[in-house]
Amino acid sequence: MTATAPAPAPSPGTMADERLLKTSPLRRLMGRPELGSVVGAIAVFVFFALFADSFVRATSLSTVLYAASTIGIMAVPVALLMIGGEFDLSAGVMVTSSALISSMFSYQMTANVWVGVLVSLLVTLAIGVFNGVMLTRTDPPSFIITLGTFLMLTGMNLGFTKLISGTVSTKSISDMEGFSSAHDVFASTITIGGVDFKITILWWLALVAVATWILLRTRVGNWIFAVGGGEEAARAVGVPVDKTKIGLYMGVAFGAWISGQHLLFSFDVVQSGEGVGNELTYIIAAVIGGCLITGGYGSAVGAAVGALIFGMVSKGIVFAEWNPDWFKFFLGVMLLLATLLNHWVRKRAEATK
Repeated sequence: MTATAPAPAPSPGTMADERLLKTSPLRRLMGRPELGSVVGAIAVFVFFALFADSFVRATSLSTVLYAASTIGIMAVPVALLMIGGEFDLSAGVMVTSSALISSMFSYQMTANVWVGVLVSLLVTLAIGVFNGVMLTRTDPPSFIITLGTFLMLTGMNLGFTKLISGTVSTKSISDMEGFSSAHDVFASTITIGGVDFKITILWWLALVAVATWILLRTRVGNWIFAVGGGEEAARAVGVPVDKTKIGLYMGVAFGAWISGQHLLFSFDVVQSGEGVGNELTYIIAAVIGGCLITGGYGSAVGAAVGALIFGMVSKGIVFAEWNPDWFKFFLGVMLLLATLLNHWVRKRAEATK
């Protein structure tokens, strides 16, 4: 009869494998990238609850959630892209492009609006593929690549809209076949307990859930963190860097498609100049949520919380009856405080390891 020899105990002075070390719940909490943004969100909520009486009403909170969802739908895929170490400066104007394609194709082809919606999805995803391929096959950084796409889309939005409709806005498609069902999917309102909630909140929460599952439970999530942490090192261990980056840009394009359809079916018409500047809002929301600009660190939940802070500040100023001209000031303060808080939390987490 043979006996299995016990594993040799580590000799004194030998460093134990860190993967086998037990970590307390507090340390795991301190290591979460979204911790700083959650603390910031609680502080912002308490602040406006004290200075704006109507802020804590159910109807007001539904308005805040709606504002947050319109930002969060884009902030979540933008956060994944930033974790992968890249930017997309065309994200804001791509939303408008997606809405314009749906509207003009449906109107000009006199087809069911769902045909325009599907064509818009294909074209918007193609824009994402274009950004990804240009980045992976050429030398310029994503900042330059997507800045070029931003300028091209801005010009095409205005040029095609004036060429086809003769004005800077599209024609109304509210009387076309399929508009009602498309409105229900992208821009309807759900009443719960007498309070109206926009369906964009469901889209937002669904994207957060899917993005979190991808990051934490799939091989693709490991690839995203690896690519953002070090592209050459990731490539050396077999990570498909190019495919990962192209997929991340397609994710941003998919978010732009959802936001674009909500924009179109909420107002029937689309102004060609909308969306310019929103790309910075999405990036700021991701940074407030704990994403590092250098890549390799962040979470989808953090980006959602960053968008929630945006929504609370933008609507809290209105409920407090303050001058909205100060919104950008509060935005700058939030960005600085969130960045400093996230930096402090990371240092504390590293110190306790």
